[in-house]
Amino acid sequence: MDMLHRPRRLRKNDAVRRMCRETRLSPDSLIYPIFVDETLKGRRPIESLPGQFHYGLDAVAEAAAQCLEAGVGRCILFGLPARKDAEGSSAWADHGVVQEAIRTIKAAYPDFYVITDVCLCEYTDHGHCGLLRGQEVDNDPTLTILAQTALSHAQAGADMVAPSDMMDGRVGAIRGVLDRHGLQEVPILAYSAKYASAFYGPFRTAAGSAPAFGDRRGYQMDPHNRREALRECALDIEEGADLLMVKPALAYLDIIRECANSFALPLCAYSVSGEYAMMKAAASAGLVDEHRIMCESALSVFRAGAGMLITYYAKELAQAMKRGDIG
Repeated sequence: MDMLHRPRRLRKNDAVRRMCRETRLSPDSLIYPIFVDETLKGRRPIESLPGQFHYGLDAVAEAAAQCLEAGVGRCILFGLPARKDAEGSSAWADHGVVQEAIRTIKAAYPDFYVITDVCLCEYTDHGHCGLLRGQEVDNDPTLTILAQTALSHAQAGADMVAPSDMMDGRVGAIRGVLDRHGLQEVPILAYSAKYASAFYGPFRTAAGSAPAFGDRRGYQMDPHNRREALRECALDIEEGADLLMVKPALAYLDIIRECANSFALPLCAYSVSGEYAMMKAAASAGLVDEHRIMCESALSVFRAGAGMLITYYAKELAQAMKRGDIG
């Protein structure tokens, strides 16, 4: 080959490398999960998620303050109620744990963006994401309950609601009730492609939401399926979703890419508890550089096409972005 016309790699010093990055990250794209326990005063370490905490209602504003100090302006709230029953009635109670957490955070930090998880699994005594008929989840009656829950969150001041239950038709039911109550501007982040994954174990321990019997494969997605994710996203868009989500993240990067290529709506990914716990365990054993693997894993999600990331590493990632380690 003619040496004058041979393709060349761009020789990059540090400044050039940063300038030429194809994937750009910002702390604005990070969302931090916060667990609020109605029975707790102060905060308590979560054994299954090293470095994470349960917060009482008296301490939840502290969690928001720590996010803001790190450069993270968004959270997603998960509630642990004092009381559970078959219908999950604490989920939509006006003074429920999430509703009160929203008010507490907003009173202290009005501009802190609060997203709420809308599901029944933390609130039902059987641990399933909907009402039961026998030992099967009864989809249609559950929609009314989910819509009531989302409405109560929005009326308490939530900036966005995120249904994670995977019931058919839940986005349309929630959109309808929000609109009828003058809350048209509250967006819905739909857990559209949520797989029946083994990566949720540490979360279920932290949230007290493991099913008492059976599993959730009847309403969550089969990990074998790719095209189904596209169908689920399309259905949620038709029902009025404003944003889409793929969950988990690292084992489903192909799904993130397909959804990003197929739909114009903003796309979020959830780097779930099992992903976080594995990285923590490997780092604790001295097998990996935790900081570098945290950055590389997050980068892979954005490179695959996500525009937002829910992650237990949100605060650390925001600081890494500020330093230029990733971003």
